[in-house]
Amino acid sequence: MKKWIFLIPVILAACTAEQDDLRSWMAQQEAGMKGQVKPLPEIKPFPVVDYDAFAQINPYDADKFVAARVVVGGGRAPDINRQREPLESYPLESLKMVGVLLKTGASHALIDAGGSIYQVRSGNYMGQNFGVVTSISESEVTLTELVEDLNGDWVERTSALYLQEQQETTQ
Repeated sequence: MKKWIFLIPVILAACTAEQDDLRSWMAQQEAGMKGQVKPLPEIKPFPVVDYDAFAQINPYDADKFVAARVVVGGGRAPDINRQREPLESYPLESLKMVGVLLKTGASHALIDAGGSIYQVRSGNYMGQNFGVVTSISESEVTLTELVEDLNGDWVERTSALYLQEQQETTQ
């Protein structure tokens, strides 16, 4: 066992001789190499332009939009402070009329909204455009909606929900 310990330095000395050849080759290759970096392009100065739009209206000013909406939005506007009804949280396209009830001369429509059935009568609100139920017949519910146009004016629009007939499924 002690003989092997004395052989280790001899083996390591033999390895260094092989590395000397490698080191001399690397030194020869390195001598011929020179790095070449291209010079940076010349920076051209840009002309200075004075900003003279300080006297004009700022297009990003939020106060401009609020003031314009109050001034332009004349005519009939919805009452935003009133308590909203449950059917106003659904778009009108997702509501379905599924039936009509007649109670002491007054018509009530049955509206399906997301799997729940609601009763509405004239004067109730439906849809997300401030729609007011104006009339109920056996086959449709007529609404008057208030929609804001491009100028900020509130415009009335008439919409209707038609009775959805039950379709029988055969298995």
